[in-house]
Amino acid sequence: MAEFSRIAGEFWSTVAEMSPYLLFGFFVAGVLSVLVSQSFVERHLGGRGVWPLLKASVFGVPLPLCSCGVIPVSMSLHKHGASRGSTISFLLSTPQTGVDSIFVTLSLLGPVFAIFRPIAAFATGIIGGELVNVFEAKGPEQERPKPCTDECCVSAARSGEVRRALKYGFLTLPQDIGKAMLVGLAVAAIISTVVPDDYFADKLGRPIVAMVIMMFLGIPVYVCATASVPVAAALILKGLTPGAALVFLMTGPATNAASFVTIWRVLGRRTAIIYLGSVAFCALAAGITLDRIIGSFQLGIAGAQSWMLPNFVKQGSAIVLLVVLAYAILKGDKSHRAQKE
Repeated sequence: MAEFSRIAGEFWSTVAEMSPYLLFGFFVAGVLSVLVSQSFVERHLGGRGVWPLLKASVFGVPLPLCSCGVIPVSMSLHKHGASRGSTISFLLSTPQTGVDSIFVTLSLLGPVFAIFRPIAAFATGIIGGELVNVFEAKGPEQERPKPCTDECCVSAARSGEVRRALKYGFLTLPQDIGKAMLVGLAVAAIISTVVPDDYFADKLGRPIVAMVIMMFLGIPVYVCATASVPVAAALILKGLTPGAALVFLMTGPATNAASFVTIWRVLGRRTAIIYLGSVAFCALAAGITLDRIIGSFQLGIAGAQSWMLPNFVKQGSAIVLLVVLAYAILKGDKSHRAQKE
């Protein structure tokens, strides 16, 4: 019972720490979902060269595309004229981060991590897209992808923008990440309670070994960019280096079996291999760079929040966040059951 109480306490403490930032991130995501439509992105990613890659990565880093929409939207971009390189840039940069995950990263890992993470996502998109442009020969399309029909992907009439923004930010997006978020918070609480301090530092040895292990753990599975942040924070507090945690936060959201198979089928084998290699190389390079920056300047990461908020704001925001997640999850489950019937 004592262990359960400690786990529950860690769970609530983490929720309280991140909830004000996540709620604000939901709001910004909703606004962006109205201001930045899929058709707007498609118009700017045609052609070849570095400029479309830059725009693809710039659009991708903050864009609040849900996990179900990233793959079909990126394939739709290619169908509407975006080059293979721009498509890969968008697909690499978008799932790694977003406005919601940036704010959560700020709350749990501090400003250094919150700034470095989107920069790493941006660089990954540029490098991967340029490699595709250089090495991928032109070829016929193998399959016309199905367009994304999620609310975050469909442009709607200009009327009711406030309602649509709030609906996406506080219903659609929480439906997409809610269950993963709760699982991530539970895992983080268990790690914080059960795993001894410095456990990973003792077990994994050299930082580069830890980074390689995190890379192989992250590549084959889908890890939500926002929900994985509490887990990364807990791992860092137990001895994992910030660089190794960053490797996991990059490879998990950016790669998974579904995206790899889709790229292989639609864009070809060579593009799929370049996509996977780009993620692996950039994640390791970013992890090494982050550890060196933190070591050189002796910067704090997890557990050293400098953005102090009043306790009543944190506690109140935690209650609101859990209500939002619970409502979104229950409504989503009800909709799925109704569709099946």
